[in-house]
Amino acid sequence: MPGFELFGAEERKEVNDVLETGILMRYGFDGPRKGIWKAQELEKAITETFGCQYAQLTSSGTAALTTAMVALGIGAGDEVIMPAFTFVASFEAVLSVGAIPVLVDVDDTLTLNPIAVKNAVTPKTKCVMPVHMCGSMADLDALAAICKEHNLILLEDACQSIGGTYKGKALGTIGHAGTFSFDFVKMITCAEGGVVMTNDKEVYTKSDGYTDHGHDHLGVDRGADLHPFIGYNYRISELHAAVGLAQIKKLSTFLELQKKNNKALRAYLEQVPEISFRRVPEGGEDSCSFLSWFLPTAEQTQSVVAEMKEQGILAGNFYWFANNWHYISKWDHLKNATTLSRISDEQEAALTKLKSTVFAESDAIMSRCISTAISLVWTEDQIHEKGTRMVAAINKVLGK
Repeated sequence: MPGFELFGAEERKEVNDVLETGILMRYGFDGPRKGIWKAQELEKAITETFGCQYAQLTSSGTAALTTAMVALGIGAGDEVIMPAFTFVASFEAVLSVGAIPVLVDVDDTLTLNPIAVKNAVTPKTKCVMPVHMCGSMADLDALAAICKEHNLILLEDACQSIGGTYKGKALGTIGHAGTFSFDFVKMITCAEGGVVMTNDKEVYTKSDGYTDHGHDHLGVDRGADLHPFIGYNYRISELHAAVGLAQIKKLSTFLELQKKNNKALRAYLEQVPEISFRRVPEGGEDSCSFLSWFLPTAEQTQSVVAEMKEQGILAGNFYWFANNWHYISKWDHLKNATTLSRISDEQEAALTKLKSTVFAESDAIMSRCISTAISLVWTEDQIHEKGTRMVAAINKVLGK
């Protein structure tokens, strides 16, 4: 799954280009940097690779989500519909702009259930934010139709789905804006980083300024830039961008290996009739960073997790239902509105309401789901051993 598995001379070369100039900041110092502009190069490579018109790099995927929301005009009191299965950064970004996260059920795609989304729309709804978890996508046609009907923004959190596509378009480029994360365990890593992608020039221009204290970046002297609005420091460094530049050049290789290894491991699990797999919406192509599979009951799934742990083969297998970072059932800090500084009364009320909100459909799905991370460097022998031992543990629990 993660690009860091295949670090090599390419990353060292790009980083050394920066180190030799000593200019680690992405803006300014035009003379000393000797023509080395890694962030600009990476942004151009992103637009060319994923087919969007504009790309603005940020310091993290969380910063990218925050920036995208601000650039799209999402702010105080606006409701953002999002899934109950995601990473905590998704709701952190919503809260950071003063908006209200409205969590709804997922379906067997492990992403937003369009019916749940439609039922959650209110006069305060501003945005629908699908989170394309574990490499695959939400039903974007259905969500786009809801957004069109209610004049809502479609913002794709594609941080976990680099390389996935929907009807020929790269995930993250289909909505009004989309984001990737380039943290250490993502398909392409910068160590830390993210990007806002859009086909809307105004959204890009606002993102460009917002990530650098509101600088308009229109002059040749950054120190003389005007500030048409207030911004923050969400800049990526040249060192981080350099790593990402090497990684994106290897993306096709990463995806080829990932899909091959995913298919090979799946062949073992397909030997167990009781196992089913996540649904990929029609027209979608999974990036295959995870192999997500279901057992018939929550009790069987929990027993399989316990058995794999007992046998020492649980590593790389994620039971999200009991995971502290990814599912609503474990987000007590969210439901208790536990923050270090005061949030709005409206936000606090919305969060505490989550304590009594039932996510029965999501629970029924997530309690039966295990996702296996796919390594880029597995050998055939390692896949055989992993698949054989996993199937044996599953069959033991199933009484076979």
